[in-house]
Amino acid sequence: MSRLTAQDFHPEVLKLFDQYVHGGLSRRGFLDGASRYATAGASAAGLLASLSPNFAAAQQVAPTDARIKTTRVEIPSPQGHGTVKAYLAQPANASGKLPTVLVIHENRGLNPHIEDITRRLAVDGFIALAPDALAPLGGYPGDEDKARELFPKLDQAKTREDFLVATSYLKALPAGNGKVGAVGFCYGGGIVNFLATRVPELAAGVPFYGVQPPADQVPRIKAQLLIQYASNDERINAGWPAYEAALKAAGVPYEAHVYPNTQHGFNNDTTPRYDEAAAKLAWQRTVAFFKRTLA
Repeated sequence: MSRLTAQDFHPEVLKLFDQYVHGGLSRRGFLDGASRYATAGASAAGLLASLSPNFAAAQQVAPTDARIKTTRVEIPSPQGHGTVKAYLAQPANASGKLPTVLVIHENRGLNPHIEDITRRLAVDGFIALAPDALAPLGGYPGDEDKARELFPKLDQAKTREDFLVATSYLKALPAGNGKVGAVGFCYGGGIVNFLATRVPELAAGVPFYGVQPPADQVPRIKAQLLIQYASNDERINAGWPAYEAALKAAGVPYEAHVYPNTQHGFNNDTTPRYDEAAAKLAWQRTVAFFKRTLA
């Protein structure tokens, strides 16, 4: 059976799903809206199920992969939620100090897909750390809908402090080379942009379809940026012209790519919004960018 892609869904269904995923629409709201596009072979509930992640099918690096070693760490965060709980992955047999990367999840917490992304970075020679913002509420619950329901309950000011602490943890890690990059997706892309305005020591940031920071904060950015957008993502892309103007005015080194005919979330290979060609190119650029800026 061939894998479903975004082209298998009516564009309005994809828009409804994007609203649902980001809290702008309830599950009932999605089902009611999608029912107009349901067919004999695909009910509204079936459309939602088809658009939801399949983590096992997309896993690229197993937790037991001999090339890497992984562990769970806890980091004190007195100005945040008290403790940051995170997943740490690193090469198993590296020599010398290694570049480090903070991996920031979408608005569902540290799910299996983000853990897999973290392991992929370890295979490529980085020490990668992925905090779980949902840890104060019990951690990623193993269910995407439940995770989405939990996420708005977080104190975002404290959550941002937790990500600041995680960045400092990587910078001070004895096995690291003192250079820190950050990559994030959707909500996490917005956090990468936030960290760039708050952490002068951040060497590199790769926000995937993330909310842009306020223009008056952009002159604080010292990191080099690789900014990745989907072409069919009106909600996020609306903020790009002002962000680009502010980056140029401040002289911030950046490169930006908009991937044609892609949806928000195109890099997430667990869902039909995944675009294989765009995701591979974006990830190749990401790894090369980190190798250049964090060496």
